[in-house]
Amino acid sequence: MPQRSRITRRAALLTAAAGTVAAKFGAGAAFAQAQTQKPNILFIMADDMGYGDLSCYGHPDIKTPRLDRLAAGGVRLVQGYANSPVCSATRTALITGRYQYRLRLGLEEPLLNPREDVGLPADAPTLPSLLRQAGYATMLVGKWHLGMAPTFGPQLSGYEHFYGLRGGAVDYYTHLASTRKPDLWDDDKPASDPGYLTDVLASRAVEAINGYAKGKKPFFLSLHFTAPHWPWEAPGDEAEAERLRTRSLFHFDGGTPATYRKMVESLDTQIGRVLDALAANKLDQNTIVVFTSDNGGERFSFTYPFTGRKTELLEGGLRVPAIFSWPRQITAGSVSQQVAMTMDWMPTLLAAAGAKGDARTTPDGQNLLPQLTGASPVLPRKVFWRYKTNAQRAMRDGDFKFLKIQDNTFLFDLADDPMERANLKDRHKDVFDRLQAEWRMWNAGMLPEVDDSYVESFTGDQLADHIGSSAPSKKANPAD
Repeated sequence: MPQRSRITRRAALLTAAAGTVAAKFGAGAAFAQAQTQKPNILFIMADDMGYGDLSCYGHPDIKTPRLDRLAAGGVRLVQGYANSPVCSATRTALITGRYQYRLRLGLEEPLLNPREDVGLPADAPTLPSLLRQAGYATMLVGKWHLGMAPTFGPQLSGYEHFYGLRGGAVDYYTHLASTRKPDLWDDDKPASDPGYLTDVLASRAVEAINGYAKGKKPFFLSLHFTAPHWPWEAPGDEAEAERLRTRSLFHFDGGTPATYRKMVESLDTQIGRVLDALAANKLDQNTIVVFTSDNGGERFSFTYPFTGRKTELLEGGLRVPAIFSWPRQITAGSVSQQVAMTMDWMPTLLAAAGAKGDARTTPDGQNLLPQLTGASPVLPRKVFWRYKTNAQRAMRDGDFKFLKIQDNTFLFDLADDPMERANLKDRHKDVFDRLQAEWRMWNAGMLPEVDDSYVESFTGDQLADHIGSSAPSKKANPAD
């Protein structure tokens, strides 16, 4: 059966026009003219947010008016993917623009705090380092989780300043990590700012924007919240934070859908504060704002119409909200069918900034700026994943998705079957064989999986304390 390309045929072109310059000379010329005033970039990443956790993505109860407004003023992607179903692996892909499996760091799923010998090499070309070379001021506010000091850290990998946590999670009020030690830093000094962490991070981001508004450099501000990652604490839950001082941060008896709703709505409110700071400083029109999540949702997330969650290569573990806003360059209210992955943001943002890549590496991600601005139609994509737990493998090509869980293999048509229920591998054996062979060919170019990753190194209780309760079940068939 010949390969279908219904994604391309079905996708309506974005309504945004690139202007008369683009019409005459192409999108590149239009963006080249705009480089006389480089855009600021605000990259906002949520932690463990499910595809449907925003009201603009269909949540029936959670209200997110500020992110809804951001989406209404820009482009809302409905086929946005995380590079991994867990956090630090995806963050590796984001900062390098490459499949995380090309670095030893990316083989940790996720990187755990005790791994002091593994992290993002300081000499690796990164999105902040390349933007810094192009004249940008750079700062990370929030979660790093790409290696521990002193060998690894944000300021060794392109960020001029850092305020946040180095590890994977802290309590929202005490700011204690799973080690029971504080993990909140202002550059390389311990920070003791009190308050609910989502609010604290937003306040520092507002402070940074107010400072950047007085300078002459464009800025790249990475704002990586921990919400709505566990521990399950909403604003006002100080008592729960105190209860967790002597317990696992991942409290199996903690959280409710109501708590989760409050966490997401609080995140929306604080993002609104940051967006208001852009507007108050008259920076909003020429600031690119990206909002997305590092992986699919945890146990309280809403992932409909998909199945699966964090740590799974089913769509619910990989599909994430993704919003792109740039008022000066794009028409508001677009919905894009473009298949995009976390690693695409690096080449896309470098192109928008007029910044050069690094000659030592070639990004695996694609520059999707022409698609996001409406200058070009949807770009066909082939994207790949693997995840060591349960020997999961996946590939998407057009509407078709190859999936392997343990020794069981599947072929799904995501356009007709987004819940991944009907296994078409016998009905379309030629497609299944081709995708499986292409996955193997792609995998041959990646680093092999390692035996000393977290799966083998940690007990069940320790593992739960780091990745939560959404580890893939032993069920081999996602339709069960």
